[in-house]
Amino acid sequence: MIARLRGTVDSVGEDWAVIDVGGVGYLVSCSGRTLARLAPGTGVTLLVETHVREDAIQLYGFAESGERDWFRLLTTVQGVGARVALSILSVLTPDQLLRTLAAGDKAGLTRANGVGPKLALRILTELKDKAGGIASVPPGAVSVAGGGGSFAPAAAGPIEDAVSALVNLGYRRLEAFEVVGLVAAELGEQAEVPALIGAALKRLGRDMLR
Repeated sequence: MIARLRGTVDSVGEDWAVIDVGGVGYLVSCSGRTLARLAPGTGVTLLVETHVREDAIQLYGFAESGERDWFRLLTTVQGVGARVALSILSVLTPDQLLRTLAAGDKAGLTRANGVGPKLALRILTELKDKAGGIASVPPGAVSVAGGGGSFAPAAAGPIEDAVSALVNLGYRRLEAFEVVGLVAAELGEQAEVPALIGAALKRLGRDMLR
């Protein structure tokens, strides 16, 4: 079982790279984000996930352990094969993916090739309570299980109502979720919907002027 490759980048394609290790070329499938860091002739170390089938042995390479961990988690979801997982990791960094799950942002997931609304919903449903161990809890997320590292979107209430209001005004759900989470932390748990919306719009306005 191959877990890591250290060698020289021989060539790079649309979704693959060949890594020369002691004169042997290993074909490794990678996300677009990892491939962007590879240049022919340069040295590289890739973490590798090896998938063995009856008719083939496939290697998947990752420049960072966080990306590999997300690949493993994504492929536990029914309908998410290795190719789809790499597609998701090509459009979302591990931190962005964590925030996307916390916000329940289906649109963010459907940016990836091969991910439609139904599959995006399945990913959100199955992974929302499993992903906290990979990275820190994002702004606006709610810790659960006694600080065990899992997270879940905020329950229905002022925060969710404020997020929905911003989405109705044309803001992306992930953007709305993050800014409402920030202002909710500033205003306190008793903040009501109008106050959350007003503070969020002010913050969004300041950000747009930067």
